[in-house]
Amino acid sequence: MFESPIATATEEKGILENFISTIPESIFGPDRVRFIVENAIKLDEQDKIVLRNYVNKILTYMIENDASDIEIGGHGNEGYIWMRIHGKKERVKELQQFSEDEAALIIINLFNENQKEHLLKNRNLDFSYTYFYETRKLNVRFRADAYFDLDTLAMNMRLINLFIRPLASLEFHPLTIRSFSHNYIKFGLTIITGITGSGKSSTLDSIIDHHNKFDPAHIIIIASPVEYVHTSNISLIKHREIGRDVLSFKDGIVQALRQDPDIIVVGEMRDPETIMAALEVTDTGHKVFSTLHTSSATESLDRIIAEVHPIEQERVRNRLADVLISVVSQKLVPTLEGKRVLAKEVLIVTPSVRAAIKNNNTSEIYMMINQGSAQGMITMEQDLKRLYMQKKISLETAITYANNKTRIQQILLVK
Repeated sequence: MFESPIATATEEKGILENFISTIPESIFGPDRVRFIVENAIKLDEQDKIVLRNYVNKILTYMIENDASDIEIGGHGNEGYIWMRIHGKKERVKELQQFSEDEAALIIINLFNENQKEHLLKNRNLDFSYTYFYETRKLNVRFRADAYFDLDTLAMNMRLINLFIRPLASLEFHPLTIRSFSHNYIKFGLTIITGITGSGKSSTLDSIIDHHNKFDPAHIIIIASPVEYVHTSNISLIKHREIGRDVLSFKDGIVQALRQDPDIIVVGEMRDPETIMAALEVTDTGHKVFSTLHTSSATESLDRIIAEVHPIEQERVRNRLADVLISVVSQKLVPTLEGKRVLAKEVLIVTPSVRAAIKNNNTSEIYMMINQGSAQGMITMEQDLKRLYMQKKISLETAITYANNKTRIQQILLVK
């Protein structure tokens, strides 16, 4: 790291200490956070600007040190600001330290009144944050989450990619890209799956950007929070953030039907109501893209069906079989060069796959993917083998990131 120009925050420290001194000693635990939330509005407007500008300076420092995430506040931070740099989470000793109360005020100063109410009610707040990055002369966005850590307020902020990777650079089979295309298939559901940090949102953004270059369609993005903000080009693109522009994913999906969309992007199918709404809106003739937190294509199908009430499962299974187009399950895998590369499993819904879903035989689908290269399909193990044969990843990495350890060793001839 280079020497920080914000190592000593004298003015900011003064503002924070003056405010914290007003907290009665009799208030402790979560009530201290509530006091700060309810009284932060009393800060002088200029002081609010100073504190927010200080956050922007920290975020600039974060970007220029190639960090992906930053942690501010909370008992676990021990007064330090922490950053994830090249995959490693580290305390940043070069930056000013703050008490738990001071960090809480810094965090709360980023919220509007509705967000403050949501935080106190739900003990958590997903939100986005944008500031102007002077060095590059552009707006930079962060996905953020405020939460409680032993009755103290903490916040994670993750840098959203400044640029979108072209869809072609993700090395999907041409038939897979065709399945994504609204021009080729006007309606149906595509699901991008993977664990947290696997690049699902980046893949969705690449798909949206791909359409924006040639498809005169209306795209509505419903997300929590909105990450990359697309500029309408050939497509008309609208962004709706949960808790800010619309109350829930379900509401956003239902309302989208009255907004003349061609493509609806649902940030995450996280509950039965959202799943049912996504299936229903797809059934009305729209193209829908969404994400799930699962590690394989077949697991994604089982997860969707298991999320709904047992009475509804057969109906959902049949509806899913009718509307599903493709499932992409992906991982970001460390390369030999110390970077990360996309490994993916791709399921294209053929008549055989559709029948397997309807008949509750999802265990058969892995072999269909394994044998479906002519349709653009590939298993995670086959793609890891491809990366290994291209000398992009090590043998150990291929085995470690495989879903099916036995299968990966078979195809790599490891004894």
